[in-house]
Amino acid sequence: MKIITNIKLFLIPLLGYALISCQAAEEDNITDVIVYGGTSGAVTAAIQAKKMGKSVILVSPDTHLGGLSSGGLGWTDTGKKEVIGGLSREFYQRVYNKYQQEGGWKWEDPADFGNKGQGTPAIDGEFRTMWIFEPHVAEEVFDEWMKEMEIELYRDEWLDRDAGVTVEDGKITAIRTLSGKEFKGRMFIDATYEGDLMTAAGVNYHVGREATSVYDEEWNGIQTGVYHHRHHFQVLDNPIDPYWTPGDPSSGLIPKISAENPGVKGEGDNKIQAYCFRTCMSNHPENRIPFPKPDNYDSTQYELLVRVFDAGWREWFDKFDMIPNRKTDTNNHGPFSSDNIGMNYEYPEASYERRKEIIKEHEDYQKGLLYFVANDPRVPKEIQDEFQKWGLAKDEFIDNGNWPHQIYVREARRMIGKYVMTENELLQKKPTPESVGMGSYTIDSHNIQRFVDENGHVQNEGDIGVGLPGPYEIAYGSIVPKKEEITNLVVPVAVSASHIAFGSIRMEPVFMILGQSGATAAVMALEKGISVQDLPYENLKAQLVKDGQVLTMEDQIK
Repeated sequence: MKIITNIKLFLIPLLGYALISCQAAEEDNITDVIVYGGTSGAVTAAIQAKKMGKSVILVSPDTHLGGLSSGGLGWTDTGKKEVIGGLSREFYQRVYNKYQQEGGWKWEDPADFGNKGQGTPAIDGEFRTMWIFEPHVAEEVFDEWMKEMEIELYRDEWLDRDAGVTVEDGKITAIRTLSGKEFKGRMFIDATYEGDLMTAAGVNYHVGREATSVYDEEWNGIQTGVYHHRHHFQVLDNPIDPYWTPGDPSSGLIPKISAENPGVKGEGDNKIQAYCFRTCMSNHPENRIPFPKPDNYDSTQYELLVRVFDAGWREWFDKFDMIPNRKTDTNNHGPFSSDNIGMNYEYPEASYERRKEIIKEHEDYQKGLLYFVANDPRVPKEIQDEFQKWGLAKDEFIDNGNWPHQIYVREARRMIGKYVMTENELLQKKPTPESVGMGSYTIDSHNIQRFVDENGHVQNEGDIGVGLPGPYEIAYGSIVPKKEEITNLVVPVAVSASHIAFGSIRMEPVFMILGQSGATAAVMALEKGISVQDLPYENLKAQLVKDGQVLTMEDQIK
């Protein structure tokens, strides 16, 4: 009997140790910070969390990292570079370093580049930054940076939006992807353009334009009769008739014009600004391929462009913004261009399958547009002859037929968080509380709808460009949900902002800034064992400033 008792006494500590070991093993499977997304903001969020000593996993639905920054938007919307700090600035410094390496200027001598940028010179040698770059260079920077930081990365892993988010007591505990992988975490960051994780977790959000009355704004809501840029039909000497037989509504509308009433100025709607691809073209004979003809090409889709050309418009090449090595970041320009107006309204809420269909429709439309201008006899000869010297860049997007892998999601869901940024903060009519970064780009929205006005003419609506009095601060509350919804989630891309405020915030350098700040907040809240909403701002501010973030104009980099 005594022997049996001794055996029990011996086994009890072993059983206890085994139980503790199992619990520890279970804890080891929980990652400190899970970042979902493949955008530039996702990358900086993951890097910052790792820099702060935490375990990190980046779960990317995309195969290619960087979102628009590596997807064709190489002519960076910098605004004021003095307010771009931290990891965001480091990205552009790493791009600069790439172009100092042998082979960085394969198709062009750097002296011939011209150093033209948007709001700032393309190359700033003093600060070793390069704001204008080729897509493949940006992707190399993101990939190498992730490897350097030894961050665990899963590509092509898509969140199960229906049943893939586990929430317990107001906290996300795990996410699952469609492949069946599960990722358990303590803190989560939704760094997608679409806000898919925050939505699946039950966070409140908005799609479309708020009425001007909602946040006491001037430039939100429907904006009929407002013509700020040259992306409207008022740039033409004569109005454009929308009907197949001019003057005869019974003949039907030509393509790409809506028959719907645009609505009342100042009222809200569920429509979003147009998407496009930022195409990378080349005019170097050895590095271009002819614009491909889509399988379902239909030249009648571009009848409106023919009428624009017939009206005398000749600005086709005005947004062929040059990036290194005789390539372009080509964006929308004019009343009819690469923006596929009105064809993306479903996208934010759509299933993955429906989103793919929308993306394919945009791709076919834009490829068809390029093929049309290069080949259709109705295009003015002087434009067509010059355009035939261009083609898609042969050494970009080589696994996708030289076509960008990322559509320009200019706007999708926007969180309604702890604080909502509006035009009033951007225009400095109201102070911004608890800054976690700065923006400085013009308040900017692309067109949202194309319709027939009361005079029977084609009109575009929604294009807004409003200058700022200077850089503005972005509130911490705009990247965290309300506390009663989720307490361990940060949203640095689908941020809490009105439609028109998001039109400025939505720039790639800002997403990288907010990705870093959001990860910093997540790590600090984790270390303190509190919700992200309860994190003392002064503590957060001190860490952000230490890490090189620019939070006010007093911190600007000169």
